[in-house]
Amino acid sequence: MTIHAQALLFDNDGTLVSSLDSVERCWTRWAREYGITAEEFARVELHGRTAAEIVADLLPAAVVPEAVARVEQLEVEDVPNGGVRLLPGTREFLDSLPADRWAVVTSATRRLAEARLGAAGIIPKALVTADDVTRGKPDPEPYLLAARQLGADPAHCVVFEDAPAGLRSARAAGMTTVALATTHPAAELTADLVVRDLSALSALVTDGGVEIAVRG
Repeated sequence: MTIHAQALLFDNDGTLVSSLDSVERCWTRWAREYGITAEEFARVELHGRTAAEIVADLLPAAVVPEAVARVEQLEVEDVPNGGVRLLPGTREFLDSLPADRWAVVTSATRRLAEARLGAAGIIPKALVTADDVTRGKPDPEPYLLAARQLGADPAHCVVFEDAPAGLRSARAAGMTTVALATTHPAAELTADLVVRDLSALSALVTDGGVEIAVRG
């Protein structure tokens, strides 16, 4: 199977890098500080959503800004403590792409996204964060904004995602989807193509764009 693209749009956490251990440490500490029980926390969808949306599901509106700032602080401070690592295939795949043909689209804040990407040695030319949109994933706004930044037709963009919310966002934007089974079982991921991680893929740059193929 070969997928043709004008632009490639990548989620970050769970797609390019893993920060699951850091997320668990920081949100567990945050929940204790704000008196959130494990049962309350378990009822909220977490992955692929902005911190502001998650916090708003758990706390009164008046407390949300302060609580969002607190969890961001905890996560940024945790980055140097082994809070992020590259996932298999990330470096090789990104290095094969022209810098102006790909972007990172994340539900993290810009401060947190830049900290995690910087620690992993990833410097995207285009970056869309929670600070840049009014509606986060699964709304299509983040991916549509990234397409505009790259000057690409959404119909010719390919999105790489590990989370159902992100895949819904990409589909709603009219984009081709590639799901990575890094944080969810493949059976839970609805996409045009499902692979284990980026090491399963190769990219060939052509005059017409980029051809993405599954390694034999």
